Amino acid sequence: MSIRVSIVSTRTGDDGTTGLGDKTRVPKDAPRIAALGDVDELNSAIGLWRAASPPAEVDALLGRIQHDLFDLGGELCIPGWTALKDDHVLRLDEALGYYNAELGPLQEFILPGGCPAAAHAHMARTIARRAERSVVALSRQETVNPPVLRYLNRLSDLCFVLARYLNRAAGVPDILWERDDQR
Repeated sequence: MSIRVSIVSTRTGDDGTTGLGDKTRVPKDAPRIAALGDVDELNSAIGLWRAASPPAEVDALLGRIQHDLFDLGGELCIPGWTALKDDHVLRLDEALGYYNAELGPLQEFILPGGCPAAAHAHMARTIARRAERSVVALSRQETVNPPVLRYLNRLSDLCFVLARYLNRAAGVPDILWERDDQR
């Protein structure tokens, strides 16, 4: 992927189309562009999460994930090009195992929130789920590299686990959902 943007305002998208990395033009509301936009939004949300000063080891993990998401976006931008491999998914599985080992079992559903870093983790989780849904929609029409779907699925799980981990590290208990008759 060697295409670099040198001009930001090209005006070529004024007609409602955008260019892919293979130089084809597609409508801006095409499933591929929706998926690409959702992955870009997820990467931005993780950047915002990192600005909430998570612990250094979590920040390093999030930095690696941002690079992976940029590569994933490249796959979406250049049909037929692959960057994500099973090893990328395995790294997320390993992180899930590591951070999950620090947590107790879930006693109830958890509401998003807590310390700022955990709240950002929950926001990233929901955006990851949307990105996953967009890539699934794309996969119904075009071939998608299988590790891409697995990566987004694991990433949303990891965001949830990291939210719990970050709250615990900050001394904030999980915010448990209460049934209506418990409130």
